[in-house]
Amino acid sequence: MATNKKITPVEWEIMEAIWILGESPSVRDVLEHAYPNGEKAYTTVQTIMNNLEGKGLLTRQKIGLVNFYTPTKSRDEMVQEETTRLVSKVFKGSYHALANYLVNSESLTPDEIQTVKNLIQEKEEKLRGQSA
Repeated sequence: MATNKKITPVEWEIMEAIWILGESPSVRDVLEHAYPNGEKAYTTVQTIMNNLEGKGLLTRQKIGLVNFYTPTKSRDEMVQEETTRLVSKVFKGSYHALANYLVNSESLTPDEIQTVKNLIQEKEEKLRGQSA
């Protein structure tokens, strides 16, 4: 199930913390992990987590006075959705156009180019193994 709501950069920060923490972290857990130097207030993180719940990305369970939040999607599922959204919007649905853009990007280093070649070779070998 794709999420139709756009995820903001700060929401990604919060989700990353939740995925790393695992289980069902509290607002305090997320605050201390994501913003150990007090970059955000408790109430700000709580509001963001409530917004994520409203978007269907978190569920909340209250135990005593504390709310614990659980992600409804894995990081991989969210990355897939965001990538699909990007490819659809920016590259008219063409993963080939995305790959072409990335490969021809001026910012790729020789090491990154080699890594991409290795990934493609591994994928080709895996696909050949499946068809054998």
